[in-house]
Amino acid sequence: MKTMNNQPHVVIVGGGFGGLYAVKALKDAPVKVTLIDRRNFHLFQPLLYQVATGGLSPGQIAAPLRGVLSRHKNTTVLHAEVVDLDPGRQKVILRDGEVDYDILVIATGVSHHYFGNEGWTETAPGLKTVEDALEIRRRVLLAFEAAEREPDPEKRRAWLRFIVVGAGPTGVELAGALAELARNTLKDDFRNIDPAETEVLLLEGLERVLPPYPPDLSAKARESLEKLGVTVWIGAMVTDIQPETVTIRRNDREEQVQARTVLWAAGMKASALGQILAERAGAPLDKAGRVMVEPDLSTPGHPNIFVIGDLAHFAHQGDKPLPGVAPVAIQQGQYVADLIKRQLKGEKPEKFHYFNKGNLAVIGRNAGVADFGRVRFGGFIAWLTWVFVHLWYLVGFDNKLLVMFQWAWNYFTRNRGARLITGPEPLPLVEQKAEKEAAPEQSPDFVEVG
Repeated sequence: MKTMNNQPHVVIVGGGFGGLYAVKALKDAPVKVTLIDRRNFHLFQPLLYQVATGGLSPGQIAAPLRGVLSRHKNTTVLHAEVVDLDPGRQKVILRDGEVDYDILVIATGVSHHYFGNEGWTETAPGLKTVEDALEIRRRVLLAFEAAEREPDPEKRRAWLRFIVVGAGPTGVELAGALAELARNTLKDDFRNIDPAETEVLLLEGLERVLPPYPPDLSAKARESLEKLGVTVWIGAMVTDIQPETVTIRRNDREEQVQARTVLWAAGMKASALGQILAERAGAPLDKAGRVMVEPDLSTPGHPNIFVIGDLAHFAHQGDKPLPGVAPVAIQQGQYVADLIKRQLKGEKPEKFHYFNKGNLAVIGRNAGVADFGRVRFGGFIAWLTWVFVHLWYLVGFDNKLLVMFQWAWNYFTRNRGARLITGPEPLPLVEQKAEKEAAPEQSPDFVEVG
């Protein structure tokens, strides 16, 4: 269906990196663009861990989509949720309506993956949304408050032990930030506890932290983590998570660790639109539910439906799929926009090819690792590179300025000013115990995923 001026209608679902950069690249194209997202803002997910540890506020890493795209006169933003697709009629089905399309771009990303143990969701929150970050911040700060009031040494140690499951970039950055929060920011804030006694335990099922990175950088990252006081367990698999204990298998034996705060950074699964594409358009999926796309990022059999970002399984370059990171999504969004413009001119576009500009991870203050292929390094220069790269990709001048000043303030004062406990108030310990004793015994549900 064409618009009134006979321009193709491009519908983009998802305002993350892939979707937003596709929209921005279509600004001057002879098309009508509709961006649909159930959130009214673009979220800079790589900095969520800083919200979770009180370093930044949510508004500093998010930008309203309407504000970002206000000068894009060919673009309409819809605050809506996509619940289904009808490729035959070329319609996107919303919870409260439907939208016609000529070209559809799906960039809805991924969510947490608990590998069949969805019962762990409430006990071990992941980190993908603003709400996740605020919930983690709330749990972390409440743990210190509970430890301050706990007279029993063993129970106090459980409150001051934080377990991070998964030592990829998110887990490494989160563990490092937690250690810094405890040992630097909070060191003078309490009277009955010494926050420096906090234990941050980072668990990784494989044989080194940051598995996608070269072994020498993984070793540098682990060394930096241990300097911060993080305890790293490799070859460690979580087999059970309860409100007060975590069961871990390593070295062919299981052990229980007392901990009241567990944070999940171990895996991701595709959004529900992947399964909908499989059912409605016959799209092939991988084990994580991602759509296995063609070399031009289209869905097999549907050349006008494109899947980009974390939801796309692109296996046409190298011996393994492209990683689910922001630079991949950005380049895919820009590529699809360029492909659309070339097709309108009758030109044949080239296949998508990802140009890897490098990988960066930060491990606390003045420490990071950088992998630029032949050039690899760690330490302060890697940390500084990470700072400038993340500032560059932040959407909106206001956000860049705010984050730059906040980071400078945090750096020189070692202070994290966004240490606010928000959300529902926890029950007093006596009421928690009474409620637990009154509740009927239930077995956790285990759901097969992927």
